[in-house]
Amino acid sequence: NLADFHGQDLSNTSFAGAAGRQANFAGAQLHGAILTQAAFPEADFSGADLSGVLMDKVDFSGADFTGANLSGVIASGSSFAGATVTNADFSDALIDRNDQRALCRDAEGTNPTTGVDTRASLGC
Repeated sequence: NLADFHGQDLSNTSFAGAAGRQANFAGAQLHGAILTQAAFPEADFSGADLSGVLMDKVDFSGADFTGANLSGVIASGSSFAGATVTNADFSDALIDRNDQRALCRDAEGTNPTTGVDTRASLGC
């Protein structure tokens, strides 16, 4: 019973406290959404617009952010352990230093929508 939100417009929606293991948000519009204190391990956020999302204290372990736009997100206290961030845009994102270092180990590519280099946006 996996949550399927792929391609949906969920701008400014609140998923605070939600549990969505392996949820599908591929290509979804989540601009300005609130994902505070939630758990989305192994979720698919590939190609999603997560710009300006408040995602503090969220479990994103093993999540897929391939080609996603995470510009301006606030992700303090969140876990990106094992997350895929190829071609993701983290411009002006607020991410814990240890997460930033870990993401920089595997980060590569350029965001297809914004044209921003993933490593540069993470400050690698």
